[in-house]
Amino acid sequence: MKTIKLLSLAFATVLAFSANAQIKSPQPSPVAKVEQKVGLTDFTVEYARPGKKDRAIFGELVPFDKMWRTGANASTKVEISDNIKINGAELKAGKYALYTIPGKEEWTIIFHNNLTYWGIGDYKEDEDALRIKVKPTTTTNIVESFTIDFGSFTTTGANLLLSWDNVSVVIPIETDAKAQIEKQIKEVLVDGPSAGSYASGARYYIENDMDNDQALVWITKAIEKRADAFWYVHDKAKLLAKMGNKKEAIAAANKSIEVAKTSKNGDYGYIERNEKLIESLK
Repeated sequence: MKTIKLLSLAFATVLAFSANAQIKSPQPSPVAKVEQKVGLTDFTVEYARPGKKDRAIFGELVPFDKMWRTGANASTKVEISDNIKINGAELKAGKYALYTIPGKEEWTIIFHNNLTYWGIGDYKEDEDALRIKVKPTTTTNIVESFTIDFGSFTTTGANLLLSWDNVSVVIPIETDAKAQIEKQIKEVLVDGPSAGSYASGARYYIENDMDNDQALVWITKAIEKRADAFWYVHDKAKLLAKMGNKKEAIAAANKSIEVAKTSKNGDYGYIERNEKLIESLK
């Protein structure tokens, strides 16, 4: 009986080891990840790289005028951090499956919303986010492994490049970097910090017993930028009370109450907070 139990335990151990043990070996089409900033926009491409291996590729291994997963294994994924233009057509920020339809004279490039399909899977055209057409180029340089890369950078754009065998496909990308930079210039150099930034700085100083005078300057600027923010006015009242300026603190608390009463979304308890502050200062 004891021998049977020992044999059963040994057999179970072998089964468990077999279930968990995995032999790893190199993939025929290794997975690659490309991360690239174009202008101020971040791109990430994840794809598998099949090899040529002395085969004729386009028109044979990859048939003309048929959907291609644009790589091997699972569909290629492209993630974009901002709205952009692809060959002049608008594409929103997001993550897409990248499909193509190679042709002798023209390629169709497809950015697809459904990321769940394996390869072309149950692909449905009505789930496309964008389709464009570009011309392929025949090159003298043979590319052994399918490659996706970026090149021809400008301050606002670049080309997304598909290369394999003796074929190269150039997909023009244009970002909104100019508008993004203009917005930053306006925010930093013209408008200055936001009301929230001034208020955050003031609160940090108040909570950590730092320079009260500087905190007062910042909370005042926050109120100037957001006159409806009765919670900022309450912070100013508390700071003035902390600094011993009771008369000014009471005036600020009353102002906070006055503004809070006009709020369509309620006062979030600030009327009561101000009333308690006023009472404590009398």
